[in-house]
Amino acid sequence: MSVVVSLCGGVAFGSCAQALEPASNSASVASAPIPLFKDPRAALRMGIQGYQAGDFEASVPALKYAADGGQPLARWKLGQMYAAGDGVPHDDYKAFQYFSQIVSAYDEDIADPREKPVVSSAFVSVGVYSLSGIPNTSVRRNPQRALEMFHYAATNFGDANAQYNLARMYLDGNGVPRNVRQAMPWLNYAADKNHAEAQALLGDIFLSGGAGMPVKRSLGLMYLTLAREAASEQPKHRWIVELYEAAMRNASDFDKQMAHAELGQHLNRRTR
Repeated sequence: MSVVVSLCGGVAFGSCAQALEPASNSASVASAPIPLFKDPRAALRMGIQGYQAGDFEASVPALKYAADGGQPLARWKLGQMYAAGDGVPHDDYKAFQYFSQIVSAYDEDIADPREKPVVSSAFVSVGVYSLSGIPNTSVRRNPQRALEMFHYAATNFGDANAQYNLARMYLDGNGVPRNVRQAMPWLNYAADKNHAEAQALLGDIFLSGGAGMPVKRSLGLMYLTLAREAASEQPKHRWIVELYEAAMRNASDFDKQMAHAELGQHLNRRTR
């Protein structure tokens, strides 16, 4: 099974910022953005408004100004945009640079707690790029760096994506010695946060007895059921749907009944 990684989703932004454009010539927004922005925070607000309105001509210069001024959210948003080709040309190297700026600037002693989700996502993104490298750039495959990024985000932020990716490194022996005992707790932590990929992987392991674990069919079906419910309809989650459908086709009525009982107990534990 291939590693499925999430770089984290977007955030909700505000309304249009048409006032950013001077009446004389809209092209001047891109050529001379500095006079339009009072300070990096104001630029961040303008960039957010422009992005939400789909006005990338206004949004991108504002976000870049805010990013240059040290605003983590602007750096994160630009990283996301370049990684996805959202309003800008797809460029993994630029995305990596913006995420790396967040990681390098982070100081846990003075950090704003409200920025933790953005910082955590940046650590995971740097880890993902470090795990594979970026072709035709100076970013080479560096599993040790990836391990450090995932471990920090998993431990200090409780980030489910980091916990999942850390588990996958140990399960697959990807850049580290294969170690199922170290992998399973991280996989469980992520699954308990309703991380669909972690739940699907746990389900497959328990159903098949993979990774040297004992076969527990009812538990495997339970986790695959949870994963199917948490999975989106996007192509990246198609493997989860296929695992679930195959498991249900091959499951006996007794397995399904026991899985239903396991699911009830699991949900009761989570609501306590």
